[in-house]
Amino acid sequence: MDSKAEVILQKGAAILSELLLAHGFQFSVLTAGSGSGGEFATGEFIKGARSLEIHFRYSLGMVSYRYADRSISHQDYMRSMMGRTNSSHYPGFSSDPLDGFRHLKLDLEEYGSEFLDGTDECLRLRFDQVVIQPENNLKLPD
Repeated sequence: MDSKAEVILQKGAAILSELLLAHGFQFSVLTAGSGSGGEFATGEFIKGARSLEIHFRYSLGMVSYRYADRSISHQDYMRSMMGRTNSSHYPGFSSDPLDGFRHLKLDLEEYGSEFLDGTDECLRLRFDQVVIQPENNLKLPD
């Protein structure tokens, strides 16, 4: 029997699948179980050397983009695409645990084309940019 967290992760993955499967990604559940913080589940959309890893515990939590041996958070990826922090739809605020997946899908639709089907070189440069310019190195205006 699937845990509640895994069931919600699967439902959330179905929301994201409308977009990601069309771009050649495939989904699988990586882990599911129960720990001191409650039930959890982790899944991954993967296409070649690219993957989108999602974690669920009471809501959609950590979201990571991976390319080959590199990984960046959703927040860092969105900041690099939008040029500003805290402007993406995800995480958003809602009591519906599926809304996080809906918000993530909006971000991918609006700003994720480079990850979804951009060239490997373009994606590699994006990941390099995020690593070179972490958020804590941003300067405040003088």
